[in-house]
This record gives sequence, structure tokens and C-alpha cells, in this order.
Amino acid sequence: MRGILALSGELLAKVLLVEDNSDLAERLSAWLRAENYFVDVSADGESALENLKFYKYDIVILDWELPGSIKGIDVCKQFRSEGGNTPIIMLTGRGNVNDKECGLDSGCDDYLTKPFEPRELAARMRSLLRRPTSFTGTILTAGAITLEIDTAMVRKNGAVIQLLPLEYKLLEFLLRHQGQPFSPESLLDRVWGSNSDASIDAVRTCVKTLRRKIADQDGSSVLRTVHGVGYKLAP
Repeated sequence: MRGILALSGELLAKVLLVEDNSDLAERLSAWLRAENYFVDVSADGESALENLKFYKYDIVILDWELPGSIKGIDVCKQFRSEGGNTPIIMLTGRGNVNDKECGLDSGCDDYLTKPFEPRELAARMRSLLRRPTSFTGTILTAGAITLEIDTAMVRKNGAVIQLLPLEYKLLEFLLRHQGQPFSPESLLDRVWGSNSDASIDAVRTCVKTLRRKIADQDGSSVLRTVHGVGYKLAP
């Protein structure tokens, strides 16, 4: 388990909030503290990297648009390149599919578009804090499956698996959220994007083909159906 502290039976996570908007940073930090999180606040990329270098956090809430030359996405890339595996939620006003893809490719674990409800942020934080840490550098793993982000290479037991672009995106998304179930509708929005013309049937077909490609010889797979809910990756 990550460095979560126990007090009176409650688990308290240490959060780094990186946000240059002082009003939003003050509101979010006050709300998080009221929810029993420990919170440090950085207002720019340079101080964020300093904090990440010297202190251990359980989760990072990182704004994309930071002042100066070091943007949120640069913080994320540098932290991951140095082996940092703390979960990161990217906050941004950018809502198009290309920006979401860019944010996820930089190494963030989740993506929240402004404006947002604090309860949604809290739910995503809880989900990431429950998830076992699997991200080291630029490689995502689940059992015998490895996905190399730098080369876009997927392997199982060392053998390369050929995936179509959407199969790759779906696998990467589920690897970043291991153990968390997603409905077909949620996957359609978060992997295909809200501007996509794809249907729920396209999601189900993609899941089916991806499951077949990464399955063991006996047909079992880490990509599982959660009846009445959707799908999850669970090694």
C-alpha cells in the first residue's frame, strides 16, 4: 500500500495539488482538508517538481496550464521518466480527444475537464488510491502483459502482440485503471472520445477482439466482464 497514514481508523492520503489559480487552489485545498486529506500546494511546475523530488505523495492533482516554461504535462513527463509512479489526475480546460490522448500519453492516470464537481474529483481519487501501483517509468504491466508507452509495443511473456490503434488505446486505458470496472458507455466517452461517431457495439467488438488477442492458451484473460457493470482489467 502507498504511504497512507492511519488515524482513528481512517486512511488519510497525502496530496500534492498543483494549481496556479489561487482561488481554485484555495477552494480545492480547503475542501480536500475537510475530507481528511493532507494537502501541499504548488503554484508552478518548478516547485511541483521540487516537492515531488523531496516528498512522498499518495496522489497528485496537476493542472495542465501552469505559468512559466514548465507546464503540467512537462511535470508529468519528467516525473514519470525519473521513475515516479504516484497516481496523477490532470486538470484542464481542454476537452477535445487529442488533448486527452496527449495527457494520458504523458503518463497521467486520469483526466478531469474544468469545470468539475469536487465529488467527481474525490471519486476518481478514491479509485486511484485503491488501485495497485503498476506504472514504472514508461511501462505498464498486468500479469504477463506489458505495454511500452515510448515504443507503443505490447508484449505477452516477451512475445509481441499486434493490436489495432483502438485496441491499443483501450488496453492502455484499462492498464492505467486496473481493477476498476467501466461501462461500455464510459469507455466510449473516455477512450473513443465524446466527438466520436462510434457506437456501444463498437466498444463491445473492440473488447472482444482485444480479449482474444491477449488471452492465455486456455482462453482465460486479464480482461474480464463484470456482469451488469461492464469490463475491467484484473490480473
